Amino acid sequence: MATIEKRKSGDKYVYRARVRVKGAVPRTATFPSKTLAKAWAQKLEVQIKENQYLPTMQSQNHTLNDVIAEYKTRAKDSKRPISETTQIQLNVWDELIGAYTLNTITPDRIYNTIKDIEAIPTQSGNVKSPSTLNRYLAVLSAVLTFAVKELGWLHENPAFKVSRRPEPKGRVRYLSDDERNRLIEQVKKAKNPFLYPAVMVAISTGARRNEILTLKWADVDLKRGWATLQKTKNGDRRGIALRGPALDAMKELYKHRLSDIWVFPNEFNSGPFNIRKSWDRAVKDAGLVDFRFHDLRHTCASYLIMNGASLGEIADVLGHKTLQMVQRYAHISDQHKSDVIDRMNAKIFGGKNG
Repeated sequence: MATIEKRKSGDKYVYRARVRVKGAVPRTATFPSKTLAKAWAQKLEVQIKENQYLPTMQSQNHTLNDVIAEYKTRAKDSKRPISETTQIQLNVWDELIGAYTLNTITPDRIYNTIKDIEAIPTQSGNVKSPSTLNRYLAVLSAVLTFAVKELGWLHENPAFKVSRRPEPKGRVRYLSDDERNRLIEQVKKAKNPFLYPAVMVAISTGARRNEILTLKWADVDLKRGWATLQKTKNGDRRGIALRGPALDAMKELYKHRLSDIWVFPNEFNSGPFNIRKSWDRAVKDAGLVDFRFHDLRHTCASYLIMNGASLGEIADVLGHKTLQMVQRYAHISDQHKSDVIDRMNAKIFGGKNG
């Protein structure tokens, strides 16, 4: 792998070390002594064996754009579509620093680019929240981890060295009865035939938007009123019960299905449909303020706790592995808390309370 050549340079001799690495251009260096040349070549060979040097070389030959493109291709080949939100975030990274080679994607560059992203107003003209900026950073980190583990183009992930923004306590925004009625009225009117069933499934099951939109008919059992979410946020499979208007909407959708594969197919039948525009229009027409599709998940959890569900039951429905994420809903129903105390006192002391 390494060769050392003695050469004359003027009235002196120098030693040129050459190390060949499969799949890359040979590396050469010149030294005043054979000892130094051998030491450099031996060190380089050790780095190659430990798979440290090749990523360094690859990081000089590939851009962030190359990694993002490969990341999208692998996701498509694995039949695990990237969510529309992630697509948007990847496109932003691609546009801002995609042309840079990987060896120049430093923590400092990432940090400054996050500040640039923060300066870009949202579609509604608002400032991006710390949690949104952290999601952008998480997407980039996933791509760079892919470059390290799958492609071997990086030795380490520089995004790990960038601090996340402090986030406020998890928000809980849910629909009042009046807001729910107004929203359902608008989604029923939408030209997009997928909006109403997607919204009803979200309200009644608490499933996330991407979990719903990536559903396939093979994972839906309309007779049992059940659907299996193959692609969840934590990577686990999860079942959801389809009941009431959500089940009715899914049955109607099946009657007029546009694909035998996807429940919510795009025009090419290659993945899920993008409901963002029709959703934003329905929210605006319903007069809802500060309301996102993900808040339908909070709406489901809030309705559950107001109807007597325990935090453990809510965690099970939403697919949370611990109770930490559902603690945010504990304050919603003071009456429910009172009922728990009433039942405890009645059992211990007997009789009625109050």
